[in-house]
Amino acid sequence: MSGKNVLSNDVEIKGDLKFSNDLIIDGKIEGKVISDGTLTVGENANIIGSIETKAVTIFGKVNGNVTVTDRCELKANAVLEGDIAAGTLSIEEGATFMGQSSVGRKAVAAAKPSGSSSPSSSGGGGGDSKGS
Repeated sequence: MSGKNVLSNDVEIKGDLKFSNDLIIDGKIEGKVISDGTLTVGENANIIGSIETKAVTIFGKVNGNVTVTDRCELKANAVLEGDIAAGTLSIEEGATFMGQSSVGRKAVAAAKPSGSSSPSSSGGGGGDSKGS
């Protein structure tokens, strides 16, 4: 049995982060976080980028979309600016969530990117086709 991996609050990463099993992030990440494991976003953490994991518990700040196959938890002081697609969703009183949520197995399947992934822009409207 292995313990959880930890990125402490003095760690800053620019770029995508991939891991297996469990990870606790208490530092700053600018990029996509991808795993088939469980992510804990610590109280001091600031993630700017999307999260695609099995499960996530957020205590800190995330600015990006969250896609999890199992459970997404926003704890009391969490701040999430982005959309959520999750199997189940739990938001504690005091958490800040600005975005749209889709919950259930079908929501997660629909949120999985197929082919190319493009960053979402704030306030964007669907239906525009670009550069065909």
